[in-house]
Amino acid sequence: MTIRAALLSGTILLGLSVPGLSVAQEIGRVGVDWVGNDIVIEAVPDPKVQGVTCHVAYFDRSLIDRLQQGNWFEDPSYSAIDCSQTGPITLGDIDESPSGEDVFSASRSLIFKSLKVTRIYDKANHTLVYLAHASELTQGSGKMSISTVQVPQN
Repeated sequence: MTIRAALLSGTILLGLSVPGLSVAQEIGRVGVDWVGNDIVIEAVPDPKVQGVTCHVAYFDRSLIDRLQQGNWFEDPSYSAIDCSQTGPITLGDIDESPSGEDVFSASRSLIFKSLKVTRIYDKANHTLVYLAHASELTQGSGKMSISTVQVPQN
Protein backbone atom coordinates (compact mmCIF):
# COMPACT_ATOMS: atom_id res chain seq x y z
CA MET A 1 0.00 0.00 0.00
CA THR A 2 1.40 3.42 -0.90
CA ILE A 3 0.22 6.76 0.45
CA ARG A 4 0.18 9.83 -1.74
CA ALA A 5 -0.77 13.40 -0.92
CA ALA A 6 -1.96 15.92 -3.49
CA LEU A 7 -2.44 19.65 -3.04
CA LEU A 8 -5.86 20.49 -4.51
CA SER A 9 -7.84 23.71 -4.13
CA GLY A 10 -5.60 24.77 -1.27
CA THR A 11 -6.40 21.68 0.80
CA ILE A 12 -4.58 18.42 1.27
CA LEU A 13 -6.40 15.30 0.14
CA LEU A 14 -4.98 11.97 1.24
CA GLY A 15 -5.50 9.03 -1.06
CA LEU A 16 -4.57 5.40 -0.72
CA SER A 17 -3.43 3.28 -3.60
CA VAL A 18 -4.60 -0.15 -2.55
CA PRO A 19 -3.97 -3.25 -4.63
CA GLY A 20 -7.27 -4.55 -6.05
CA LEU A 21 -8.94 -1.13 -6.02
CA SER A 22 -9.32 0.87 -9.19
CA VAL A 23 -7.64 4.23 -9.76
CA ALA A 24 -9.96 6.98 -10.95
CA GLN A 25 -9.13 9.41 -13.74
CA GLU A 26 -10.66 12.88 -13.60
CA ILE A 27 -12.44 13.54 -16.90
CA GLY A 28 -14.43 16.66 -16.05
CA ARG A 29 -14.84 19.47 -13.55
CA VAL A 30 -17.83 21.83 -13.52
CA GLY A 31 -17.85 25.02 -11.46
CA VAL A 32 -21.12 25.50 -9.58
CA ASP A 33 -20.71 28.86 -7.82
CA TRP A 34 -18.55 31.97 -7.47
CA VAL A 35 -16.54 30.64 -4.50
CA GLY A 36 -14.98 27.86 -6.57
CA ASN A 37 -16.97 24.80 -5.52
CA ASP A 38 -16.92 22.16 -8.25
CA ILE A 39 -18.56 18.94 -9.29
CA VAL A 40 -15.83 16.50 -10.29
CA ILE A 41 -16.47 13.61 -12.69
CA GLU A 42 -14.10 10.65 -12.69
CA ALA A 43 -13.86 7.51 -14.82
CA VAL A 44 -13.37 4.37 -12.72
CA PRO A 45 -12.65 1.13 -14.58
CA ASP A 46 -13.65 -2.00 -12.66
CA PRO A 47 -10.31 -3.72 -11.88
CA LYS A 48 -11.84 -7.23 -11.86
CA VAL A 49 -14.40 -6.91 -14.67
CA GLN A 50 -12.94 -6.10 -18.05
CA GLY A 51 -15.23 -4.03 -20.21
CA VAL A 52 -17.01 -2.04 -17.47
CA THR A 53 -16.30 1.58 -16.61
CA CYS A 54 -18.15 3.65 -14.04
CA HIS A 55 -18.38 7.42 -14.02
CA VAL A 56 -18.64 8.92 -10.54
CA ALA A 57 -19.57 12.55 -9.84
CA TYR A 58 -19.04 14.22 -6.48
CA PHE A 59 -18.88 17.68 -4.88
CA ASP A 60 -15.47 19.23 -4.21
CA ARG A 61 -15.44 22.18 -1.79
CA SER A 62 -13.21 25.16 -2.50
CA LEU A 63 -10.79 26.86 -0.14
CA ILE A 64 -13.11 29.90 0.10
CA ASP A 65 -16.09 27.68 1.03
CA ARG A 66 -14.01 25.89 3.67
CA LEU A 67 -13.02 29.24 5.21
CA GLN A 68 -16.62 30.52 5.18
CA GLN A 69 -18.40 27.37 6.34
CA GLY A 70 -15.82 25.81 8.65
CA ASN A 71 -15.61 22.01 8.76
CA TRP A 72 -12.24 22.45 7.07
CA PHE A 73 -11.33 18.81 6.43
CA GLU A 74 -14.59 17.38 5.06
CA ASP A 75 -16.47 17.27 1.76
CA PRO A 76 -20.19 16.43 1.41
CA SER A 77 -21.21 12.78 0.97
CA TYR A 78 -23.32 13.37 -2.13
CA SER A 79 -22.33 11.39 -5.20
CA ALA A 80 -23.78 9.96 -8.39
CA ILE A 81 -22.72 6.97 -10.46
CA ASP A 82 -23.43 5.52 -13.86
CA CYS A 83 -21.68 2.45 -15.24
CA SER A 84 -21.64 1.09 -18.75
CA GLN A 85 -20.20 -1.62 -20.90
CA THR A 86 -17.13 -0.16 -22.62
CA GLY A 87 -15.87 -3.39 -24.21
CA PRO A 88 -16.41 -7.14 -24.07
CA ILE A 89 -17.28 -8.06 -20.48
CA THR A 90 -15.01 -10.59 -18.81
CA LEU A 91 -15.68 -11.41 -15.16
CA GLY A 92 -12.52 -11.93 -13.16
CA ASP A 93 -12.28 -13.41 -9.68
CA ILE A 94 -15.06 -11.29 -8.17
CA ASP A 95 -16.70 -11.57 -4.77
CA GLU A 96 -20.19 -13.03 -5.32
CA SER A 97 -21.39 -12.58 -1.73
CA PRO A 98 -24.42 -10.34 -0.99
CA SER A 99 -22.12 -7.69 0.55
CA GLY A 100 -20.06 -7.48 -2.65
CA GLU A 101 -16.63 -5.87 -2.79
CA ASP A 102 -15.14 -2.41 -3.02
CA VAL A 103 -14.09 -1.32 -6.49
CA PHE A 104 -12.97 2.20 -5.58
CA SER A 105 -12.50 4.29 -2.44
CA ALA A 106 -11.50 7.94 -2.00
CA SER A 107 -11.15 9.98 1.17
CA ARG A 108 -13.80 12.68 1.66
CA SER A 109 -12.46 13.93 5.00
CA LEU A 110 -9.14 13.85 6.81
CA ILE A 111 -9.98 10.64 8.73
CA PHE A 112 -13.62 9.76 9.10
CA LYS A 113 -15.36 9.63 5.72
CA SER A 114 -14.76 8.06 2.32
CA LEU A 115 -16.62 7.76 -0.96
CA LYS A 116 -16.84 4.14 -2.06
CA VAL A 117 -18.02 2.24 -5.08
CA THR A 118 -19.10 -1.30 -4.22
CA ARG A 119 -19.88 -4.00 -6.80
CA ILE A 120 -22.54 -6.64 -6.09
CA TYR A 121 -23.15 -9.46 -8.56
CA ASP A 122 -26.79 -10.42 -9.07
CA LYS A 123 -26.01 -13.83 -10.56
CA ALA A 124 -29.66 -14.85 -10.98
CA ASN A 125 -30.32 -11.82 -13.22
CA HIS A 126 -26.86 -11.69 -14.85
CA THR A 127 -26.36 -8.13 -13.62
CA LEU A 128 -23.52 -6.23 -11.99
CA VAL A 129 -24.82 -3.68 -9.50
CA TYR A 130 -22.57 -0.72 -8.64
CA LEU A 131 -23.37 1.30 -5.51
CA ALA A 132 -21.74 4.68 -4.80
CA HIS A 133 -22.04 5.53 -1.11
CA ALA A 134 -20.36 7.30 1.76
CA SER A 135 -18.69 5.26 4.45
CA GLU A 136 -18.35 7.09 7.75
CA LEU A 137 -16.59 5.99 10.91
CA THR A 138 -18.91 7.75 13.34
CA GLN A 139 -22.26 8.10 11.60
CA GLY A 140 -23.69 6.24 8.62
CA SER A 141 -25.12 8.04 5.63
CA GLY A 142 -28.13 7.17 3.48
CA LYS A 143 -26.76 9.18 0.54
CA MET A 144 -26.23 6.76 -2.32
CA SER A 145 -26.53 6.20 -6.03
CA ILE A 146 -26.83 2.96 -8.01
CA SER A 147 -26.10 1.77 -11.53
CA THR A 148 -26.37 -1.64 -13.20
CA VAL A 149 -24.65 -3.36 -16.10
CA GLN A 150 -26.11 -6.44 -17.79
CA VAL A 151 -23.62 -9.34 -18.12
CA PRO A 152 -24.06 -11.15 -21.45
CA GLN A 153 -25.06 -14.79 -21.04
CA ASN A 154 -22.87 -17.37 -22.72
